[in-house]
Amino acid sequence: MNTTRQGAAVHAGGIGVEGPRGWAFRAVDIAAEPGTLIAVQGPSGSGRTCLLLALTGRMRITEGEATVAGLALPKRMGSVRSRTALAHVPGVADLEPALTVGEHLKEQALLGPRIQGSPLASLPWGKRHKEATRARVDAALAAARLDPESLPKGLRTTVRDLERIEALRLSVALGLMHGPQLLAVDDVDLKLADAERTEAWQLLRDLTREGLTVVAAGDGAPEDALIVRTTRTAAEATKATKATKATKADPTPAPVQDGTDTTEEEAADAFAEAGRA
Repeated sequence: MNTTRQGAAVHAGGIGVEGPRGWAFRAVDIAAEPGTLIAVQGPSGSGRTCLLLALTGRMRITEGEATVAGLALPKRMGSVRSRTALAHVPGVADLEPALTVGEHLKEQALLGPRIQGSPLASLPWGKRHKEATRARVDAALAAARLDPESLPKGLRTTVRDLERIEALRLSVALGLMHGPQLLAVDDVDLKLADAERTEAWQLLRDLTREGLTVVAAGDGAPEDALIVRTTRTAAEATKATKATKATKADPTPAPVQDGTDTTEEEAADAFAEAGRA
């Protein structure tokens, strides 16, 4: 089977998301070709999650211009959503601790596209549907390097019994189920040991080598990743401060300054105002 994936090019110029309490993130530029590993870095509360949601069409950008797979944001948010997927994003793409690995996979499969051909073929009990679902599940598990046989109870293992790296792999597998062109993964390094963090980033890099575009938030990204920061450097902050002083009469909100990161509460407010799919 051909496992080559069609990734999405990502281009953004000066994009930002503003909420009631200020900017979740601002002035982000990206130029990434299909099959790129984009690593989003910045402290907690600096808008990393908001940036992932914006690039997948699940949060409306309020400043700047961006295209994902040639589709303009925010004008084509719905089309971008259909070509992208989320994994490991708190509050958006969470795993249910009480459900098993198999139940998560089954639920995700039910959300998949209809099988082409006879209407009867797309019914959950149809032979073609079952075969297509099994192939899709197996391919996603293989791509995420998650072997059910290695789990304590196989597919009957509950999420609460998974190791953190295994839970991350399951979340990635669920995101891959329907063949996205771009996969967004949050908190890649959350509570992982150094070896596990390296393992997680290697998984994402392997996916990009198959053609998929991956945008992931976290530290410890490989050297060949495209680094995107959600906080300004000292030089950028100084330049922004001078520009702000020169235009005091301008009512436009000032950018978040270096060392004054957007708080988690501000990011949540921006998330609430922008909304999500």
